[in-house]
Amino acid sequence: MLRTARTLLRLLRIARTLARHDALAAVEELGVAPGLLWLARLGSRRRVAGRPGERLARALTELGPSFIKLGQFLSTRADVLGEELATDLSELQDALPPFPSAEARATIEAELGVPVATLFTQFDDTPISAASIAQVHFGTVTDAETGTETDVAIKVLRPGIERAFARDLELLYWLANLIERTQPRLRRLKPVAAVRLFEETVRIEMDLRMEAAAASELADNFADDETYRTPPVDWQRTSRRVLTMGRVAGIPLDDRDALIAAGHDLTEVLTKAAAIFFNQIFRDGFFHGDQHPGNMFVDEGGNIVAVDFGIMGRVDHKTRTYLADMLLAVLARDYRRLAEVHVEAGYLPGGDTLDAFAQALRSISEPIFDRPLQEISFARLLARLLQLSESFAMPVQPQLLLLQKNMMMAEGVSRRLDPNLNIWTLAEPLAETWMRENRGPEARVRRAGRELAAALERLPALLDSVETIATDLAAGGLRLHPDSAQSLAGRGGRRMTYWALGIAIAALAVALVVAVS
Repeated sequence: MLRTARTLLRLLRIARTLARHDALAAVEELGVAPGLLWLARLGSRRRVAGRPGERLARALTELGPSFIKLGQFLSTRADVLGEELATDLSELQDALPPFPSAEARATIEAELGVPVATLFTQFDDTPISAASIAQVHFGTVTDAETGTETDVAIKVLRPGIERAFARDLELLYWLANLIERTQPRLRRLKPVAAVRLFEETVRIEMDLRMEAAAASELADNFADDETYRTPPVDWQRTSRRVLTMGRVAGIPLDDRDALIAAGHDLTEVLTKAAAIFFNQIFRDGFFHGDQHPGNMFVDEGGNIVAVDFGIMGRVDHKTRTYLADMLLAVLARDYRRLAEVHVEAGYLPGGDTLDAFAQALRSISEPIFDRPLQEISFARLLARLLQLSESFAMPVQPQLLLLQKNMMMAEGVSRRLDPNLNIWTLAEPLAETWMRENRGPEARVRRAGRELAAALERLPALLDSVETIATDLAAGGLRLHPDSAQSLAGRGGRRMTYWALGIAIAALAVALVVAVS
């Protein structure tokens, strides 16, 4: 009872904060605790400047770290919130006042067991950035053998962030369960599962070893590609709450004037960015999940440098194949096939809904074909496809939501640098090569070759089985366990034995056909 009272009191405080920023509309639409929301509105301002998403972003910022992360998480849900609100939340600034450097030093020493002065030749007490979960300090390290100094960036978790997040998470689970119990129309959105996914996402962010591993994996994926790099990880100075990486320098990817002043070719920069995005998704199936301009820089050579690897996305090969098939169907204007691919992927139940879904796909896709390419937003097209999920009871695909969010970011940067250019056309040669290698005749030949090779590997074992059976037959028949023989005799004696032998031979024949087909 006391716990419920505390929860309701905290919920009222949150609602009051939302009300002050005139950001209660989205919560009111849920239909949860209307009396509580009425109390929250008492004495609050009703008209505050800005779009609904901007007002909500300001309120979430005031509510603190967990709610900032919640806003960023919700920004991937254009299918639920709508494009404008999701876009506004995607621009939510993850910035908070810094915590004292003494606490940062204490965390480093507690985690690594060594004084800061021993770990770093220099440690700048003034952080260069402070976000909801961690803040970053600059420093230098000296190689004990060579005496070489290296500039580094040290990321340190906020003190008590895990405890604060756990408290807020308890409230979110309470709300999600309440919504599922009282709002049948919203159960399709699976609010409890959504909170669980949010919990998993942020818990990974709060283990800086996971971020270090993500940076290392990206570096390996692009080891032979100088157009993209990530700062090296200093594993000796990295732990769960501390991450040390090489320091990077460059111009923010969306700073058009600075890029031009530095002599960079904007089309060349965007071509590299498009190729990097495409390769991360389709070649590697592992992509940077927060590719906003603050995390992407252009170095002196015009190459892209990335930072902040707390949010990453994965797309398995099966999903990549479905995405490719969907793209081919869209380009062919074959909406029936596009609907069938959704069924094959398990995104849409088959049956009578197929034709209706094909018609809905046509209504979304046809309007883009007669427009100039630079005016087409493929991210917005994907968002509208995802919005169909509500009408056709389709399960939400989290990896596609994160992908759509990053496509929106990429298109936004592209249009700021060159409004007349569509970034996805720059990746067209890569797309054509990938399609040919993975979905074209060459891919089918290679796939058939792999299957034949696997069959040939199994063939000797199958032939050994044939030889064993033939030997047993020549020696007087197949040797059955006495209990099996007695059972067969009891059901018809010799006739059942012939049936069993016939089934065994038929099964063997089928196995041989499969092995060489």
